[in-house]
Amino acid sequence: MKNETNYKPMSGYIMLIIVLILIIGPVLGIIATQMLWLIAFIVVGVFLATGFSVVNPNESSVLMLFGAYKGTVKTNGFFWLNPFFTRKRISLRARNLNSEPIKVNDKLGNPIMIGIVLVWKVEDTFKAAFEVDDYGHFVDIQSESAIRKLAGHYPYDNFDDEGAEITLRGGGEEVNQKLEDELSERLAIAGILVHEARISYLAYASEIAGAMLRRQQATAIVAARFKIVEGAVSMVEMALDQLAKKKIIDMDDEKKAAMVSNLMVVLCSDKDASPVVNTGTLHQ
Repeated sequence: MKNETNYKPMSGYIMLIIVLILIIGPVLGIIATQMLWLIAFIVVGVFLATGFSVVNPNESSVLMLFGAYKGTVKTNGFFWLNPFFTRKRISLRARNLNSEPIKVNDKLGNPIMIGIVLVWKVEDTFKAAFEVDDYGHFVDIQSESAIRKLAGHYPYDNFDDEGAEITLRGGGEEVNQKLEDELSERLAIAGILVHEARISYLAYASEIAGAMLRRQQATAIVAARFKIVEGAVSMVEMALDQLAKKKIIDMDDEKKAAMVSNLMVVLCSDKDASPVVNTGTLHQ
C-alpha cells in the first residue's frame, strides 16, 4: 500500500514573471515587427499559465500525472505546477458529524435509539483519495456500523442485567472511548483521524419507551420506600430504647406492639398523619 508523500512545488511568483515575459514580449514584437511566428511564444506562455495553483490554509492538493501519484502539496501559498498534473483538492480541516438517531438493539435485544457526534479530519490524503471511492460517504456508513456494533456490546441499563458493570446509559467515558477506538480502526483505511466520538442521543425506542418509563418509576418508588422503612425502623427502635432507658413509661409487649404499629403508620405514610386526642386511658 502506497503512502502519502509531500511534493515541493515551484514558487508561483517566479513563474508568473516568466509567463508575463513569454506573453507580453511577443505581443509587443508582433506589433512592432509583424513577425507572426512569435505567436508560438504566446501559446507556450498561456499553456504554462494553466499551472498556477493556490493552496489555502488547512487544504491540500493531490497531484497525479497520467494516472501516477506524484505527491501532495500541503504548504499553503501561490505555486506553479506542471500543467499536465491532475489536481484533487482535499480539505484538512476538522469536521463534525452529528448523526441522526438510528434504531438498534442493545446487548439484551431491547430496541433503542442512539446517535453520535464525531469530530474527524483527513490525515493521509493518499488513502482518502485512492483507497476509498468517497471518503465523506465512507465516514457516514462506517459510523453507523460502529454504532450498531457498540450497542450490541452493552445493555442500555442494568435493570435486566444487574451484573453489567458498564452500560450505554452509565458507561460514560469508557463507552465513548470504545466508540472512538472502533471508529479509528474502521476509518484508518481512508486516512481519517478521529479526534473525538461521543454518544449524543440515547433513548428507548418508542414502542417500549412507555413500559420502560413505568418500570423505572416503579424501581425508584421501591427504592424510596425501602429507605423510608429502613429509617422508620431505626426511629422506632431509638424511641423504644429511649423510653426504656429513661423509664418514662412501662409498657408490656402488647403496648409496645401498638406503639410500633402507630409509629410505623405515621413514619411510612405518604400523607400527613391526622392526630387523634385520647382523653381516656390508653385502652379506650
